[in-house]
Amino acid sequence: MKLHNQSLIYLTFAFFVIIGVWSFVFYIDLKDEIRDSIDDGLDNNRLLLLQQIEKDSSLLQQEDFGGNNFSVKQISRKNALAQKDVLKDTMMYRLNEDDLEPVRILHTSFGHQGKYYHLKIISSLVEEDDLIEDAFYNILLLFIVLVLSTFIINNFVLKRLWNPFYDLLGQISRYKLDKDAHAIKSKTNTKEFLALQKAANKLLLHSKETYRAQKEFTENAAHELQTPLAIMANKLELLLESENLNAAQSKQIAEILQTLNRLNHLNKALLLLAKIENKQYNQEEAITINKVIDKVLNDFEDFISYKNLAVKRDYEQDITWHLDKHLAYVLCSNLIKNALFHSSENAEICIQSKQDKLSICNTGSAKALDASVIFNRFTKGANQPKSTGIGLAVAKAICDYYTLQLTYTYLPEKNWHCFEISRAQV
Repeated sequence: MKLHNQSLIYLTFAFFVIIGVWSFVFYIDLKDEIRDSIDDGLDNNRLLLLQQIEKDSSLLQQEDFGGNNFSVKQISRKNALAQKDVLKDTMMYRLNEDDLEPVRILHTSFGHQGKYYHLKIISSLVEEDDLIEDAFYNILLLFIVLVLSTFIINNFVLKRLWNPFYDLLGQISRYKLDKDAHAIKSKTNTKEFLALQKAANKLLLHSKETYRAQKEFTENAAHELQTPLAIMANKLELLLESENLNAAQSKQIAEILQTLNRLNHLNKALLLLAKIENKQYNQEEAITINKVIDKVLNDFEDFISYKNLAVKRDYEQDITWHLDKHLAYVLCSNLIKNALFHSSENAEICIQSKQDKLSICNTGSAKALDASVIFNRFTKGANQPKSTGIGLAVAKAICDYYTLQLTYTYLPEKNWHCFEISRAQV
């Protein structure tokens, strides 16, 4: 979710709460103000009516409201003295509305020419339903106006204000440690964005230095380690051809040579893994995976014949992914090599490509492998103690590098161990 949309949601919720609380308080206050105003009006009408009665005593005959807003009824002196001024809300039939309407009524008493009277004066109230309805629609209109105003401000004012941030973000996302040498910079005078720019450049500089150091290490390691390993292997091979060695000595040298070869392969695999994780492979091209599979199988043709393996190729469609050519070969080679080495003699290997997915299945041990550790470095099978245990880790690293998903499943009905590569779900 974008920042301005998220801020709009927060502000909308805040407006809803604030306006809701404010509306409730405003309604209560408005209602009290209306009552106070009506009460003052009723008291004023009482004074005016008493003045009129002094001038026109015929008003004392108005015992029913009729079309007027008052009624007068003669009472005893005792009742008059007991009567206090009382204000009440009640419902009264109103002829003009032809319905019961809420009214505010004042009960009071007065004396005139030795007689005492009970006076009732009424004033129409604003109906609460009408008041609530009118207030609701007006507040709703205010809420909509505020939200629309905030939306416009977010999209035209704040979006422009945040332009330096998005500019910096875009430069960081496009920055290449192995290519870009310049610092990122955005045109802004905002203090916070300048601080962000400074912190980002500091982090990029540190990352670039770390990347350069790791790259130099892997390059140096590739050269400095491979050379002495090759020299040692050559000398051991020469020593093995010596006629002065007995059978036991020849066997020991052969075992050392095998160990040295495994060390050589392990060194190459670790260096490759380091280069992948440091993102040192950036020459991508469209690779037809089916052709790579065929090349790998052709390279292992002698081994396949030696173990008398039946390799079934089920190509429903060609798969084309954008990868480094060398890494594409390493990926397919490691998975196929894993299938070949872990299959028993006379077994079947099935390679299938369909719907942009590649699966490689082979028979093996009659139980599922631990999928949680199978792609970890130096994970070896029980029957492969001499394996480097890093081939699947390299395959997983390549898939992660190119946003591919490498998964393992076991099919007990066929005793098949299957590795599948597919597009990662974003």
